[in-house]
Order: sequence, then C-alpha cells, then structure tokens
Amino acid sequence: MLSTTLGFTMTPFTWRSYPDRLVHFWRASLQFRTVAITVLLSGFAVLIIGTFISISISNNLFESRSIQVQEEARSAHNLAQGIFDAAGTSTGQGSAVELDTLSGTVQDKIAPSTTTPGGTKFAIKRTPGQVDTSSNMQPVSSTNFPNVVSSSLRDRVVKDPLHVQIQPVSLPDGSPGLVAGSQMNVPTAGSYELYLVYDLSQVQQTLNFVQQTLVLGSLALVLLIGAVTYTVVRLVVGPIRIAAETSERLAAGQLEQRLPERGEDVIATLARSFNGMADSLQKQITKLAELSRVQQRFVSDVSHELRTPLTTIRLAGDVLYDQRDEFEPATARTAELLHTQVQRFEVLLADLLEVSRYDAGAVELEIEPTNLVRLVEDAVDSMQPLADQRGSALRFEALGGYFEAELDGRRIRRVLRNLLGNAVEHGEGRPIVVRVDSNATAVAVSVRDYGVGMSSSEVSQVFDRFWRADPSRQRTIGGTGLGLAISLEDATLHEGWLEVWSEPGVGTCFRLTLPRKRGFPIQSSPLHLSPDDTPAIEGANP
Repeated sequence: MLSTTLGFTMTPFTWRSYPDRLVHFWRASLQFRTVAITVLLSGFAVLIIGTFISISISNNLFESRSIQVQEEARSAHNLAQGIFDAAGTSTGQGSAVELDTLSGTVQDKIAPSTTTPGGTKFAIKRTPGQVDTSSNMQPVSSTNFPNVVSSSLRDRVVKDPLHVQIQPVSLPDGSPGLVAGSQMNVPTAGSYELYLVYDLSQVQQTLNFVQQTLVLGSLALVLLIGAVTYTVVRLVVGPIRIAAETSERLAAGQLEQRLPERGEDVIATLARSFNGMADSLQKQITKLAELSRVQQRFVSDVSHELRTPLTTIRLAGDVLYDQRDEFEPATARTAELLHTQVQRFEVLLADLLEVSRYDAGAVELEIEPTNLVRLVEDAVDSMQPLADQRGSALRFEALGGYFEAELDGRRIRRVLRNLLGNAVEHGEGRPIVVRVDSNATAVAVSVRDYGVGMSSSEVSQVFDRFWRADPSRQRTIGGTGLGLAISLEDATLHEGWLEVWSEPGVGTCFRLTLPRKRGFPIQSSPLHLSPDDTPAIEGANP
C-alpha cells in the first residue's frame, strides 16, 4: 500500500538477478574482464609452479634425510657388530647372561651415538627361523619403542644382510618417520636384527614452513599481478571509456564534444584523429542542417506564395466551370480539366505544407480519447461512392475488444482515407476488406485489397515521397504521391506502426497499429499483417 500511495513499485527480491548482473557486468566491463582473466591465468601458473617447487623441496628433504639416516644406521650397525665381535674373540663361548650384559653395553653405546633432535628409538630382535639354544640373547629395545617394524622390512633385512634397509613409516603420534634395519651376527647366539626408528617431525615442520611461505608468496604475487594489471588496464581503458562517452554524446547531437589530447602516444594519436573526424562531421552536419532548413523554408515559402495566385485561378476557374454548359464542347472540357487540376494543385500544396511541417519538426498532435470504430466507419462511408464507381465492394469488420484509444482523430482519418483510396485505386474492382481489432496495448486497422499487388522491391519504396509502383498507370482519384509518406509520418508521430504486405497478383494489405495510451509502448498488433486465408466474398481473387 505504501508503494502504491507514493507512486512507485518495488521490484521483488530474487537471487536469480545476481548471476544476471554478474554476467552483464562481465560483458560490459573490459577492465574487470581483463583483470579477472589475468589474475586467473596468473593464479593457475603460480599454482603449477608452486606445486612443482613444493614437491621438489619435499623430495629433496626426504632424500637428504634418508641418506643421513642410512649413514647413521650403518655407523650404529658397525659399532654394535664390533662390540659383539670383540666380545666373542676375548671370551670365546659366551653364556646367555654374558650376552644380555653385552647387549646392555651395545644399548649404552648405540643410544648416545644415534640420538637426533627428533629422538631415535632402537631395538635388537632375533632373526626368526633359528633354533633356540641356552646361549640365546634376549631381544632388547629402547623405552616406548613404536611397533612400526613391518614384516616386509624384516624380510628385506634377512634377504640382504650386507646393506641397511630403509622404510618410511607413520609414528603413533602421526609424525612421519624412517625405520632403518640391518642384520648382525652375534657369536654363539646366531643372527639378530638391529632396528633404528628416526622421528622426521622437524623435517615435516621445515617442509610445512616452506609450503606456507610458498602459499603466502603466491597469493601476494597474484595480488600484485592483479594490482599491476588493474593499473595498466586503467591507463589504457580510461581513454577508451572517455572516447565511448564522447561518441555517445556526439550521437545524441552534442557536436561540440571532443576528446582531450595529451602526449604523443597512440592514445593521443587516436584522440587527435577522433577530434578531426568530429570536426569534419560537425561541419558536414551543420551544412546539411542548413541546407535542410533552406529547403524547408523554400518549400514553405513557395507553398504560401502560390496560395494567393492559386486562389485567384480557382475563383476564375469556378466561374468558368459553372458556365461550362454555355461553351462549346472543347471549351467546356477545358473548363472541367482546369477545375480538376486546380483542385489537385490545392491538395498538392496542402500536402507540401504538411511535409514541410514534419521536416521542420513543427507538428503537434491534438490527442483525445477516440473510438476507432467510428473513425473507420466514417472513412468507409466517405469512400463508398468512389468504391461503387470503381466496382469494389467495401466490407467492414469490427472484430471486438476495446477500440477506444488516445489519438489525433483528424490525422488518423486522413491516414484511413489514404489507405482506402489506395486500395480502391489498385483494387481492380475486387472486394476490399477493412478490419478493426484491439488488445490490451494497441488498436489496429487493416485494409486488404485483392488487386494487382506489388513486388518486394516495390514494397520497400511504397512510403517514399512521389513514388508510384506503375508510373504509366493513370491516377483516377487525384492523388499527389505524398499520401502514404504523410500517413507514415502520422503513424510515427502517434508512436505507432504503418506496415504493408503485398504479393503480385494476390493483393495488398496495409496495417495501422496505434498505442491505446500515449507513453505505453505497443507489445503486439492485434491483427495479422500477411493474410493466412481468403475471406468468403464473392468476386475475391486471392
């Protein structure tokens, strides 16, 4: 109620409008489109390069740490194997108690030598598949040794006892790690396996820091590229936008508008060329406008000046015409011709004056609510005698609907007379059908004849001034050749349409469509222009 009272309507909120606005903004803004494409492509390129660098750094860190772990594991293996070998040489056949003591010594020696910032765990396990003896050494491991030694790693250690085997694992706390395994020979006890577990959390932290730095650096680089692109594009698009706005003003009639000229680059060259073109156009348009004004003034002055002698000639001609019965036959015929041509000359002068008013833009409509059916009936009644004389039957059909419209009745009546006269002139004595209909936005009148018709090239010229489809054809109703041109101007002044359809040998149909209310555009015409059937009228020859 509030919006109705204040005289405006509120557009309902719809989510669908936002994609439409974005698409329109994308198409309309060259600057936004250029910056967006540059940022997207730059971001894609930076993403590929950053991913490659991250993977390369990760592989290099893992490889270098693996080599370091392998060297440390080999040193620990050699140290432990040396202790066992030295003990076996000095004591000979050792007991289980002595071997357990010896394993404790190995633990004390290995632990300090393999301690890393991430923490290292170790374990000594008996190789499976051996016969148990009284001199077996009990397995030993450091505190909280994780259960990450897989069977596949143990198989590799057994199959290749000469090398240290490495396997990446995930520690119980989720940190990455490496397990190094090697096989030792314990005198009198058999084969045992030494496993060292290395925590790579610090390496992962280093990798995370590098990746975070790459991400932040990539984002900063993309934003920087976007800012640079925006600045450069603004410098280029700015003058183009000014040129577009200036050209729109020129098209709107502001012929004095010009582009600013700065510098000597290509933009300045464009501005100078544009301004030169605008100067030339302004001169030509001014010259043509002046010529048009002179021509309009000449036509108007000549029309007015001819009225006085024409009035005298008409009065004299009327006197002769009234006394024609007293003259000789040849003289009487001359008086009749003089009377007819003077009347036609008067109509021609009136049409020329009307055309000059249209050219000068000095025509104003006298709008009032008018019933179009009544206008058409009056026009049909006024043309009925001429149609009867030509042998054409006039048929009027009011199809229904709302026929009242806001229009200038005098001008529309003139349009109807022109259309009906044209139909009678070229109808070849066949029926003429006049239809009236309306819809919510428009009223329409169609005048259909079944005469000679016109070709497509002739249809394109039918509204030209002084044009005739057949110059050799005798004009029987005194037309001036300006009727259809003036009718088109009247329809355009009403913000309506005047259209024509024609085919040779089939006939012609003129359709006049007018808005029911001024300021409300026509959505569609209520009548068809090209007929899709033939009225059941005797004598019709479609």
